[in-house]
Amino acid sequence: MQKTLVATQVSPTPLTPTRGPGLLRELGAAWQLARLGAALPRMTDRAPTPRTVVLIPGWMAGEWSMGPLRTWLRLRGHDARHWGLGTNRGRPEKDAFRMLEVLHHLPEPAMLVGWSLGGVIARELARFAPDLVRGVVTYGTPVIGGPTYTLAADAWGTDECDRIRRVSDALQHTVPIDVPITAMYSREDRMVSWAECIDHYTTACTHIEVSSSHVGMDPDVWSVVAQAIEA
Repeated sequence: MQKTLVATQVSPTPLTPTRGPGLLRELGAAWQLARLGAALPRMTDRAPTPRTVVLIPGWMAGEWSMGPLRTWLRLRGHDARHWGLGTNRGRPEKDAFRMLEVLHHLPEPAMLVGWSLGGVIARELARFAPDLVRGVVTYGTPVIGGPTYTLAADAWGTDECDRIRRVSDALQHTVPIDVPITAMYSREDRMVSWAECIDHYTTACTHIEVSSSHVGMDPDVWSVVAQAIEA
């Protein structure tokens, strides 16, 4: 694991299915599960201060995808909850608005943990409802250009990618995020260009490089989540 304290200026590049022998790594993440299983016994210490945590899944992923992480966080003593909206259908603007109601009913400002597109939703909640958000942890979350530099770009279409990029760029400059963010990225990610995960706008953002694939579960990722929540 490598901490990156200064946002790199490397530009993201478009991703296509033909770019990647690395796609096999995404599909063969069983070795990461093995690493995780081996590491869990030393990762189940109780947290010094339990927190309320909300887990937001990635694009087209259901709450089940965050289930193992939720179970582990609850074993550590946290009040870890699913986001309550089922499968993430790729409507971040609408879902961020719907999530406000969820956050209003929590006992305290929440730590938001977002995977990929789930991190986009978490970031927007922190932007527009900072009083309801203690902090944000993202993994493989596009910050620059929306879906433009992801394998989902074709599914969104050129026009929608351009619209999202314009809206995102405008928000970054006019409504910066003040809530602390821990942003994980991986050069092994073959679903989202790693350079797109670098936040050049949020001053309270810590970047941490991990070695996990985009869809894999890795003990480094879980450790970073715990460290950010329990800081």
